[in-house]
Amino acid sequence: MTKVVIEPGVCGFLSRVSAESEDQMEVVVKVKSGCESVRNMMKELGDTFDAYELCLQKPGVGPLYTYAQEHFPVHAACPVLNGILKCVEAECKLALKQDASIRFED
Repeated sequence: MTKVVIEPGVCGFLSRVSAESEDQMEVVVKVKSGCESVRNMMKELGDTFDAYELCLQKPGVGPLYTYAQEHFPVHAACPVLNGILKCVEAECKLALKQDASIRFED
């Protein structure tokens, strides 16, 4: 099982994600989030995905982004969807586990 914590910034809606896969193709994704939009997305889409359909897409494409385009408030910089995908990638051996961050500099 792979787990990540996503701290999205000023909204403060922390998200905790876990991904688990036995065959590195089908993956079960669990998301606990302070964001109502993220919670609704996971409730509607379910928790079981094809890892390749989810992760091996061009940026902004795939089931999570398709849902977000229709239902999320206007906030293109939200890092939660990317964080979910990074968790799945690592669990399914599509990428190595490596922290990512965005930092502001003065």
